Amino acid sequence: MSGTAIKIEKISKKYKLYDKPQDRLKEALHLGKKKQYYQEYEALKDVDLEVQVGETVGIIGTNGSGKSTLLKIITGVLQATEGTVMVNGRVSALLELGAGFNMEYTGIENVYLNGTMTGFSKEEIDRKLDAILEFADIGEFVNQPVKTYSSGMFVRLAFAVAINIDPEILIVDEALSVGDVFFQAKCYKKFEEFKKQGKTILIVSHDLGSVSKYCDRVMVLNKGKKLAEGKPKKMIDLYKKLLVGQTENTTGCEPEKACTSEWKQQMQLNPKVSSYGNAAAEIYDYCTVNEQNLITGILQKGELFEIKMRVKFHQDISEPIFAYTIKDSRGTEITGTNTMYEQVFFADPKCGETRQVTFTQEMNLQGGEYLVSLGCTGFHDGTFDVYHRLYDAFSITVVSDKNTVGYYDMNSRIEISPETGRSLV
Repeated sequence: MSGTAIKIEKISKKYKLYDKPQDRLKEALHLGKKKQYYQEYEALKDVDLEVQVGETVGIIGTNGSGKSTLLKIITGVLQATEGTVMVNGRVSALLELGAGFNMEYTGIENVYLNGTMTGFSKEEIDRKLDAILEFADIGEFVNQPVKTYSSGMFVRLAFAVAINIDPEILIVDEALSVGDVFFQAKCYKKFEEFKKQGKTILIVSHDLGSVSKYCDRVMVLNKGKKLAEGKPKKMIDLYKKLLVGQTENTTGCEPEKACTSEWKQQMQLNPKVSSYGNAAAEIYDYCTVNEQNLITGILQKGELFEIKMRVKFHQDISEPIFAYTIKDSRGTEITGTNTMYEQVFFADPKCGETRQVTFTQEMNLQGGEYLVSLGCTGFHDGTFDVYHRLYDAFSITVVSDKNTVGYYDMNSRIEISPETGRSLV
């Protein structure tokens, strides 16, 4: 089978951003003298893409580049402001964890709900049920409400439904990053089967190794615009250059120098950061710095990088402890350290003084999204005091072209030689 599976032309998506909820109401009621109550944000601008039947096409780009928005427009979840979309074939999409699931229903009930929404009859779903449950492999949890599922179980069931309803086009947006490495391997094996069957796959992923291995073609998005498309290796190289130059082009500012804009304004900040402490100290600025000495939240696996913070003291403090932790998107603390663990000692800060703290280490975490927390604590008269903590202050993205099992890479070296029969002992 040949022909075009997906074709989009001149796709643009604009959002209206309102400062206050009442501004939206005022505009709807036409109050005032034709005043514009919103700012316009263009998430996508004039994006073209054509995917042939049987192709596997990847979309890569920095956070906020419009990747997920584009997939939602293709699947009909969002409507484009301008442009046309043509999709030729039955689509199965896995865009967001839990999209299309009823949290109160059991796993089995959600299988039938999703199958019905896709256009299958109960009898057709009955015939596919065993294959879906075997692929999901979540045991008796299929009879429990999905609100009780872990994120890993959730994505197993959602993906099992998506690939077992005989789609002609499969669209996946980063969903596999939630499952464990063995489940991911099973999913990618299914991708290979789909390719052999001549089915079409459109995938968004930060896993550059998988993009390089499975995709026939890759498109790079940057700030809502199509930057380029072509062979995976060439596009991945372009993407890496984009990551290195991203902050340099926008600020031209190095962290050691006096920047006109704050470090943290160049990071992907958490709008709901949890901040607390007794206010004896204040962490007022922070960032991560890559190997090229640029402030950026996108880091290459294997590179040296820095976590930096600026702290101002509002009281005389004796032996403060500076710390950071890194968590995954599920909230699991993966790694972290502090100046006490590292046995770093320095003069006690006085009221009004500031300190700049730099943690330098090698990035050995797997590719993916992570959250960084910062802290300044200490002991006063034998009691542990929290001067200031910022939980999940900002996110970082680790870009990798080789992921291994678990949270971090042991950087193994492998040697294979002929068997000699000689014992090592």
